[in-house]
Amino acid sequence: MQEGGCVQDHATEEKPAVVPARAKQAGEVRARWPWVKPEVWTERMLTALEEGVQGGKWFSLIDKVYEPGTLRLSFGNVKENNGAAGEDHQTIEMFEDHLEENLSRLAEELKSGRYRPRAIRRKYIPKPGSQEKRPLGIPTVRDRVVQGAIKMALEPIFERDFHEESYGFRPGRGCKDALRRVNGLLQEGYTWVVDADLKSYFDTIPHDRLLQRVADKVSDGRILELVEAFLKQPVMESMKSWTPESGTPQGAVLSPLLSNMYLDPLDHYLARKEVAMVRYADDFVILCRNKQEAMEALEMVKEWTAGNGLTLHPEKTHVVDATQKGGFDFLGYHFERGYRWPRKKSLHKFKDTVRGKTKRNNGHSLQKILLDVSATLAGWFEYFKHSHRTTFEPLDQWIRMRLRSILRKRQGGKGRGRGSDHQRWPNAFFAKSGLFSLTAAHEAARQSSRR
Repeated sequence: MQEGGCVQDHATEEKPAVVPARAKQAGEVRARWPWVKPEVWTERMLTALEEGVQGGKWFSLIDKVYEPGTLRLSFGNVKENNGAAGEDHQTIEMFEDHLEENLSRLAEELKSGRYRPRAIRRKYIPKPGSQEKRPLGIPTVRDRVVQGAIKMALEPIFERDFHEESYGFRPGRGCKDALRRVNGLLQEGYTWVVDADLKSYFDTIPHDRLLQRVADKVSDGRILELVEAFLKQPVMESMKSWTPESGTPQGAVLSPLLSNMYLDPLDHYLARKEVAMVRYADDFVILCRNKQEAMEALEMVKEWTAGNGLTLHPEKTHVVDATQKGGFDFLGYHFERGYRWPRKKSLHKFKDTVRGKTKRNNGHSLQKILLDVSATLAGWFEYFKHSHRTTFEPLDQWIRMRLRSILRKRQGGKGRGRGSDHQRWPNAFFAKSGLFSLTAAHEAARQSSRR
């Protein structure tokens, strides 16, 4: 291992973690860790996790990774997530055609120490509402399977101590939990907000410090070597290969866990300072009672990020008063003056999706179009249903206009649906035909919440 990374004494790495001889009543500990795979983490291991292992470090974990059952479980997750082929052009279906042979080969390579990650395929995807593009790293299927197995072995160790105000890519937590917390703090009077943005976070995490985060709790040298190998695996871009000196690629199975590991000390640091931060992966806001507290919190974050090799985006990081015009964005919502609604980028993305399904030359039957559009509307509403009531009616009107435009064209007309089209195909026509109504769904949700 390289200096500054994870140098370990191989004489000690095989020393097993101290596990209590008798775990608590059968099923009691397991019930508190429902998401942990029993094939990877036994009840005795979970008991040790809760009570703490000697020295605070876990030693022998590699055998959990190369266990065929673990690799098989990991492949199931890879298949469910359905990603694209990596640099070797092997699809999930191709890997599955020879599943047992492939898993057996991986197990043997991992057990013998011969396993080496292959190059990552670089791909760029559009950022909603921006001219910039987001870089994705697409590992091969075999590497995704191995990363998933490592994640199963490592995640409980770090999840045990992750801070409560971290919500991204964690079991049993999600965007809605983070949004509820933000809304609750705003209602409690924490209306001065540090709206922060880490510049190219996933591409700039220092490898040596990230590896040390892992080594703080894991002393299995084989695991540490694998994590380092994944961080330094080559990237294929435009037919050329290069090796990253920092960062963990978005798109890799391990990246969300590693990114949370690196920012977890910031969560605990601010909590000790009694600063309320809500974080979802690298997206976070800090909520304070007054401007002075917010400015002090911003200085704390600036100092911490600078000391940990990260950079706050100077143009996207600022302090705002959420009770005034302007507000702030977080996880797709815009918060301002006691209300919230979809931020502009979220609306643009939503409208682009609907436009794609309601082109005037759409050759499908109206019923099929309505079913397709309604599925999109229902899913979108489930996330944005807490928006201010004025959000929904204009969107319903716009959607019906696009549907009328389709019907108008089918009768030989041109342009958008307008004028007499409203009498020919009134709102009731679409409601009767099964079109999902955002306005009606919002009203039903409000009535339900009052009961």
